[in-house]
Amino acid sequence: MPISQRLKDKLLERRAKLREGGGRAKQQERHDKGLLTARERLELLFDADTFQESGLHIRHSGTGFGMADKDLPADGVIAGTGFVDGRQVSAFSQDFTVAAGTLGRMHAKKLVQAMKAALKLGVPLVTCKDSGGARIQEGVDALSGYGKAFYMNVLLSGVVPQIALIMGPCAGGAAYSPALMDFVIMTRKNAHMFITGPEVIKAVTGQSFTMDEVGSAEMHATVSGNAHFVAEDDAHAIQIAKALLSYFPANNTEDPPHRPWADIPVEEDEALNQLVPEDPSEPMDVRQVIDRIVDPDTFLEVHAGWARNLIVGFCRIGGIVTGLVANQPKEMAGALDINASDKGARFIRFCNVFNIPIVTLVDVPGFLPGIEQERGGIIRHGAKMLFAYGSATVPKITIVLRKAYGGSYLAMCSQEMGADWVYAWPTAEIAVMGAEGAINILYRKELAEAEDRRAKAKELAAAYRDEFASPYLSAAHGYVTDVIMPSETRGVLALALRKSLAKREMRPPKKHGNIPL
Repeated sequence: MPISQRLKDKLLERRAKLREGGGRAKQQERHDKGLLTARERLELLFDADTFQESGLHIRHSGTGFGMADKDLPADGVIAGTGFVDGRQVSAFSQDFTVAAGTLGRMHAKKLVQAMKAALKLGVPLVTCKDSGGARIQEGVDALSGYGKAFYMNVLLSGVVPQIALIMGPCAGGAAYSPALMDFVIMTRKNAHMFITGPEVIKAVTGQSFTMDEVGSAEMHATVSGNAHFVAEDDAHAIQIAKALLSYFPANNTEDPPHRPWADIPVEEDEALNQLVPEDPSEPMDVRQVIDRIVDPDTFLEVHAGWARNLIVGFCRIGGIVTGLVANQPKEMAGALDINASDKGARFIRFCNVFNIPIVTLVDVPGFLPGIEQERGGIIRHGAKMLFAYGSATVPKITIVLRKAYGGSYLAMCSQEMGADWVYAWPTAEIAVMGAEGAINILYRKELAEAEDRRAKAKELAAAYRDEFASPYLSAAHGYVTDVIMPSETRGVLALALRKSLAKREMRPPKKHGNIPL
């Protein structure tokens, strides 16, 4: 017999009630604060009519402190799969209108199911975090739930891309799940992420801080480095997530979504020749170089507000998805410090596990000197850059723009660290140290005897660059593939990237390397 209208109406009524979450009044409260509801966030993420929900009818299992009588629709989290710009994604979105989006046993089960779906299907995971934390009434079941989620984050790491959108509170142990994921996007006004909040800090240390000082998006994007992007609102956060996904493969066995141009762009760009200052000590804004060599409007910078002496991000060059790493001489003269080393190493390793070629633009005077850097472990942190580049098997192309001194030359992917091609501009200086330091050692007598010490120093610095730091010397010794004009850079990169896509490189069998952490 056919399904009766009564059964159909009952199902539709039940669905409608569950999909209302905490009710229309609470949903309106979210809207009044400029927030989307949990379901609206997923609707904005996924292509229309492609989201299939899992666990709509799941109910919480709490029995203590009056929880047995609580009705928690979908147990405060919506999970499922859908398509984003035609490509499948697994996702979940915590519902603050239901028990403040707190995590209990069944809530955690739904999160883990969404993560397992990403693993089995080989698709990216996107999570919308908006939760009051562990559901206290469920005690150790809540802690166990977090542990299972963390474990899945680790299993997924390096297998499928993971993106966390922090759109509300993310406190205590809950903050570790985003930290285990690849990219964290926080909304500017409503998101807060912290292990211990202002009240706990004051109780323990006696120091008073505001919530913004402890866990705001701005703080995490500029000071702690925990957030990769700051979004103006929920819609902007989802827009950033979709932009990121457009550069990623579905999983580590696939290639990124390259869109190779029919004609490889090889024409010269004379404007690049004009960007290089005549004085080698004058800072050059590397962003202007990036704008000229990548496909128009394709550069998506990552960690833009943190460790600004190093720029990293995704782009396309001739349609080929590329990870770009560049020293920024406008900040700290482009020197590598502790934070820049961490930033670069993390980005390089992401590109490597997801088969994204890496282009490195070098203009680095060295590692940042100072007692704070030495005591902070610059040796250990700087070694992360060496480890990341040395272990990366994706295509690696390096362009030495100007300065490349000492250990920082190696840390920015020299030939010795596995670069497949190393090109240098005529303005490149590749040497053990900068000219100013070198002449004080090599030409101490000449300087001491000079009537005009400044003029003599300038003369000797020029001689040092010609004799010891010339890109032609490095090319003659086989360390540089070719010396090119700045105007040729885009064409050289486009050709090399297109040719590099067939690269295969095997490494010694091992469980994994031991990166200096």
